[in-house]
Amino acid sequence: MKQSVLPLSAVLGKAKLGGETPEEQALLDRLLAVVPSERQKAHEKLEYYSFIHFGMNTVTNREWGTGQEPEALFDPPAVDTDQWCRVLKASGSRGVILTAKHHDGFCLWNTKTTTHSVMQSPYSKDVLAQLRASCDKYELKLGVYLSPWDRNAACYGTESYNDFFVAQLTELCTGYGDLFEVWFDGACGEGKNGRKQRYDWQRYYAVIRALQPNAVIAVSGPDVRWIGNEGGRVRKSEWSVVAAPAVLAEKVAAQSQTSETDLSFDRREEDLGSRDALRGETDLIWSPAEADVSVTTGWFYHNRWYYLLRKKRTARQLANIFFHTAGGNATLLLNVPPNKQGVISKREQHTLRRMKKLIDAPFGVRLAATVTKPDDASLLLSFPQPARVSALVLAEDTAFSQRVEAFTVWALCGGDRVRRVAEGTTIGRKKIVRFARPVQTAGLLVTFDRARGVPAIALCEAWRRKSRENKTNRE
Repeated sequence: MKQSVLPLSAVLGKAKLGGETPEEQALLDRLLAVVPSERQKAHEKLEYYSFIHFGMNTVTNREWGTGQEPEALFDPPAVDTDQWCRVLKASGSRGVILTAKHHDGFCLWNTKTTTHSVMQSPYSKDVLAQLRASCDKYELKLGVYLSPWDRNAACYGTESYNDFFVAQLTELCTGYGDLFEVWFDGACGEGKNGRKQRYDWQRYYAVIRALQPNAVIAVSGPDVRWIGNEGGRVRKSEWSVVAAPAVLAEKVAAQSQTSETDLSFDRREEDLGSRDALRGETDLIWSPAEADVSVTTGWFYHNRWYYLLRKKRTARQLANIFFHTAGGNATLLLNVPPNKQGVISKREQHTLRRMKKLIDAPFGVRLAATVTKPDDASLLLSFPQPARVSALVLAEDTAFSQRVEAFTVWALCGGDRVRRVAEGTTIGRKKIVRFARPVQTAGLLVTFDRARGVPAIALCEAWRRKSRENKTNRE
């Protein structure tokens, strides 16, 4: 990006706020009327939370089990949900979602719906109940993944399976305290009778709304939208106001993983929320994106050396995924699978510790700043003295919908001159702007160049790295 130096007067008063025609303004008025629910507003504050893939596949070294594995196989010797929560909490996570049942139908809770469960295994303890207690102990939210696809249930592919699935949902929603998220994927394969199931999504949603009114329903659900891949790849412009058909469960199913080895797919539709994309849409909803990604490119733990060499993600890759997702108007759901012993392995612990250091690095010290508004479309952060800025954090007040469509960050150069140092499109829940090199300046000017209305900015903070003098001497 060319670092233009311009007079301050050349960059103020140039914004395009609202529509330029009555027709365009009518469209924007419809878009601005779409705002998050209370449960969605609570959920967006979590920012980053964790997935735990654990179960029969951990024992069999599979990604997708067949559903025919004998319960006797499941006997991990050292399941420690306290350890899971300690490790995840230290990484910055604010919640944990457990695979209570994966596609193999093996249940990790004390269920009355099937004998294919942990209670019929040599382990014979309710893993979800243990995790509930650990989440409470470490002040983490608890959520559940319940696979609609069930390769074990004999009734799968018939109408009675919907009753079976609702009974499982009811157990999870009534026996384990408050849930912050219920997670459904789009998998819909054949059962052991060779049939596929027609899921009664609206009935499932009604059960969750009645029993867990504060829980968001994610991916194949109305509250939180799947980002479109399992690699943490985001859109240049991530919108929370989208057309309702874009998040239908049937569409998610069509875009989802098609086989156990299909791990690198990316089904993103790049533009879901621009003015042009929504111009002819009549059914609009608030549906923020969630990026689900694993510390390896598989979801369950695998200890084969060649698998690890090929598929482990580095701490730097994961930190960049955090900045692009949690710092790009999405939430991050990071999977950390326990090993066959039932604990998070040392290699995953090391990766998470390093990831946390890299995430924290740009945010050593928040800079004191006087924030003023030169006009309706800009914010000026003036520092008491020149500083080296490493990051800028912006956030919109989503109670007023999502408004900013393009912005530019300028560094004050003295003499009423500014130099462009960054630019972006959407902001939404949060936008983290990292500078490749620290910017030495007496202040930052943020101009909101294009917006659907006057921007409603809830947060504007500048940060610098800690100086070397302030670091602890390791010698």
